[in-house]
Amino acid sequence: MSPSLRAAVIAEWRGLPERKMRPDRWQAPADLVPKLMQRLGLRERLHETEVIEAWSKIVGEFIAAHSAPVALREGVLYVRVLQPALHYELEQVSKSEILRKLKQRFGGKTIRDVRFRVG
Repeated sequence: MSPSLRAAVIAEWRGLPERKMRPDRWQAPADLVPKLMQRLGLRERLHETEVIEAWSKIVGEFIAAHSAPVALREGVLYVRVLQPALHYELEQVSKSEILRKLKQRFGGKTIRDVRFRVG
């Protein structure tokens, strides 16, 4: 006799009302982790990690070899650049294109601006 059948027979014999079974609340980890990160206030950190991992694909190998995203705070991506000449190139020439690619990949809410710093 199965445990659930046994419990049903005993409950009927005792004259107790039937216990309602709880619905299965199982969730896949892939669905649960983003929700958990949001509740803990770590959603931006998750985006920051994704942006850092995708940086070289977005800007190309040369720029990625001479720069590195440092932080993503309130929609602003801070990038450390090694040389002042590259800083000028990125700030004056390539910033709009890089920002467009970042927004296309991650959305306008995630990244609003990019700021380059020499260091």
